[in-house]
Amino acid sequence: MSLQELLTIFISAVFIYNVILSRFLGLCSFIAISKETKPALAMSSAVMFVIVMSSAITWFVYRFLLVPFNLTYLRTISFILVIAAFVQLVEMIIRKVSPYLYRAFGIYLPLITVNCAVLGVAVLNIDMFFLKNKAVAASFYYSVFQGLCVGLGYTLAMLLMSGIRERLELCNVPKAFKDFPLAFVIAAILSLSFMGFSGFKS
Repeated sequence: MSLQELLTIFISAVFIYNVILSRFLGLCSFIAISKETKPALAMSSAVMFVIVMSSAITWFVYRFLLVPFNLTYLRTISFILVIAAFVQLVEMIIRKVSPYLYRAFGIYLPLITVNCAVLGVAVLNIDMFFLKNKAVAASFYYSVFQGLCVGLGYTLAMLLMSGIRERLELCNVPKAFKDFPLAFVIAAILSLSFMGFSGFKS
């Protein structure tokens, strides 16, 4: 495990293949929760926690349970169960610590369970850091670090989106473009801007 490889994972996960703006995963929460910065940051923190923890647990599940017993075809369902367990934990913590945020998230907090960004990272880690069902050197650390970087990329996209939408609340926006239509236009422009990072690909 070298600094160069970690830097490559960081730049790739945060900028080049941003989970929202380049891979187009997790768009549901991206559009719905990004009206204000505070809920967007809280949702990003919750998603990052779930991604990092599920990256670690799914690596162990795949390495020590699915591969030895030749159950790799159960990868998706087992990963969903792991993610669902952590989402329930996060939901209980937020409900206890901040009822306001719990109400702000609404239905979208439980939907982290089926957030394709979280599941996508778990599957991507296995595809990248396992060769013929054998873990590459330091694959666990790479998986956890990539989960953290993807979470940072998710947070970056959410903060950019929420910052722009908050500023636009002060503008005179045509009625036909208010709320979701304008959000999709902003998301498209942000996605186009992130395409510029594709020049960093080797």
